[in-house]
Amino acid sequence: MKLNQMLPAFALLTIGLLGSCSNNETATNTSKAMPNHNQPSNKLAPVNLKTAANFAILSKSGITNVYPSVVTGNVGSSPISGAAILLSCPEVAGTIYTVDAAGPQPCYVTDASRLTTAVKDMQTAYTDAAGRNNPNFLNLGAGSIGGLTLAPGLYKWSTSVTIPTDITISGTATSIFIFQVSGTLNMSSAVRVHLIGGALAKNIFWQVSEGVTLGTTSHFEGTILGQTLIALNTGATINGRLLAQTAVTLQTSTVTKPN
Repeated sequence: MKLNQMLPAFALLTIGLLGSCSNNETATNTSKAMPNHNQPSNKLAPVNLKTAANFAILSKSGITNVYPSVVTGNVGSSPISGAAILLSCPEVAGTIYTVDAAGPQPCYVTDASRLTTAVKDMQTAYTDAAGRNNPNFLNLGAGSIGGLTLAPGLYKWSTSVTIPTDITISGTATSIFIFQVSGTLNMSSAVRVHLIGGALAKNIFWQVSEGVTLGTTSHFEGTILGQTLIALNTGATINGRLLAQTAVTLQTSTVTKPN
């Protein structure tokens, strides 16, 4: 074939290929979030909680509670008095640490130094999570992520996030998930976070700038690093940690620290 005959065919083929690539880059799958590889998910380092990892619940302003809740893991609050921890001893399968000679009787352990270090580590972990750059997903679902299956990676929202229906977190035992939320995080009643493919709660981190509310009888997965209040409504459960820079509120809730 002569050159002048081949050029038009080549041009058409090139246009077709470019069009196909463009469609793939702009396509949006509303049921499954896939990485854009700005930051490869397999290179994402976990958030180092340091000594805060030893707690199921850690707060700076106390823990309110509607009996009975069930907490598996250590509990602590600092710098506020241990009198602000309103869990009872039978509700906690772990140690309740306080900064002073107050707290749930007779099981509390006074260890102000341990708590000071853990709170500092909690704040450092929050700053680490909030400072991660080059998100794989930016403002996914315009902040409403119900029904989505979430792949490993770094997620960032410049807004609040709502979870009105079940979501699924899909990955392996080594997959890391970091969710940066600039506003509030609100999960509706009876909604659940599901883990599939071997994904582990200990590798899931939710950094939230404003309040967190888990709805009645909802179920959540992962560590919540909250700059303000973390509230669990009646019967809400979490396989993870509640690390709040203000207070935590429980209402016949279940908190299980992941291994």
